[in-house]
Amino acid sequence: MIPHRSRSLIAGLCLVLAVAGCGGSSAPDQVSTATSPSAPTSPRLVRVVSGLTAPMQVISLPDEPGHLWVLEQRGVIRSIRDGSIERAAVADLSGTTTSGGERGLLSLALHPNFPATDLAYIHRSDVNGDTLVTEHRVDAGYISSIPTRVLLTFKQPYSNHNGGSLAFGPDGLLYLGLGDGGSGGDPQGNGQNMNTRLGKLLRVDLGQPIDWEVAAYGLRNPWRFSFDPVTGDGWIGDVGQNDWEEVNRFPRDAPLLNFGWSVREGLHYFGGGNKRLNEIGRLTEPVAEYSHDEGCSITGGVVVRDPSLPSLLGRYIYADYCSGTFWSIPSDGSGRPRKESFSAESPVSIDAARDNTVYVTSIDGNVWRLAGQRSSTK
Repeated sequence: MIPHRSRSLIAGLCLVLAVAGCGGSSAPDQVSTATSPSAPTSPRLVRVVSGLTAPMQVISLPDEPGHLWVLEQRGVIRSIRDGSIERAAVADLSGTTTSGGERGLLSLALHPNFPATDLAYIHRSDVNGDTLVTEHRVDAGYISSIPTRVLLTFKQPYSNHNGGSLAFGPDGLLYLGLGDGGSGGDPQGNGQNMNTRLGKLLRVDLGQPIDWEVAAYGLRNPWRFSFDPVTGDGWIGDVGQNDWEEVNRFPRDAPLLNFGWSVREGLHYFGGGNKRLNEIGRLTEPVAEYSHDEGCSITGGVVVRDPSLPSLLGRYIYADYCSGTFWSIPSDGSGRPRKESFSAESPVSIDAARDNTVYVTSIDGNVWRLAGQRSSTK
C-alpha cells in the first residue's frame, strides 16, 4: 500500500515510464462502455494518433482545422496531420528542458490573435528543474527555440507539484498555475503564504511591464485549468494529498479566492501544527471532489461546447490519472458529478480546440478525440 498517494509517488512514477505508461498495453482505436442510464447518448473516444513519447498536451491550430501540435514531456513539440506524426519537429527544446517525474515541457498557449500575432508561450522545467515561462516567435509552422522574452523564472524547492497549465483568460491576460513547491503536506506552508508564487494561480498583462499577480491561491498541484469559452469562468483540477481530489471553479471577474490548501483538502480539514487559513480573499470550497477509493490524481478538463456531444454539452468534464475514470458536472457548478461511460488509460490533459472538439491526451503515447453523433448544423 502506498501511504502518500500524490502525483510525485504515483503519477510521477508513471511519467518516467514515458510511452509504457502505467498499464503497458496498447489501446484500441475506439474505447467505450455500455450506455449509462444517466448519460442517454454515450460519447466515445476515438484514437487520433499513437506512438508519441509521453505526450502532455494538445494544441489546435486556429487557421488549420484538424492540424494539431502535441507537446512531449521531453521538450519536443510534434505536428500531427491526418493522424500522422510529421517527421520535422515544430520545436525541440529538449536540450534546455529537465524531463522526468513531474518536470518537463508542461504547457503551451498561443497568442489570442494567433496567427496574426505569431507568438507562442511555453511553460517548462529548465536545466535546473526550475519553472521557466518564455515567449517565442512562430514562423512558417515552426517555433523558434530562442525566446523573445523570458516572462518568469522561479526556483522550485522540490521536483514535484510544479504545476501544469498556461492559458489565456477571457480578459486577455496570460494565466499560469503553480503547485505548492512539492514534497508532501506543504512543509513550507506555501499554499496560504501570499509572499510566494507557489500554490497560486497567477496572471500577467503582456502589454505591460511583466508583473505577475495572484488571481487565486490555496492550491496544492493545479494539474490543468481551463476557461469556459461561453461564460469565461475558470476551472481547476487540483491534485489532492492523502484522501481527496478536487474541482475548483472561479467565476469570471471573481475577486481573489482562497481554495484552502494546505488547511483544507477538498471539503475536509487537513492542516496541522501552526497552519492557519489566510484571511485575505474569500475561502471557496470545491464544487466537486472524489476520494482515493475512486482514483489518486485528478486531471482537470474543459467545459464541453461541442454540439455533437449533447449529453455533455455545457458540462465540465475531468478525469483521474490512475483509474482513467471521467466525470462531468454542470457548468454552473451545481448538481452532483456524473460518472461517464467512457474511460482512457493515464489521461494527463483534456483540451478543447477552437472548433470545440475535445481531445484527451494519455501519457502512454495516445491522443484521443471525444466523438458523438454529428449535429446537422455543425
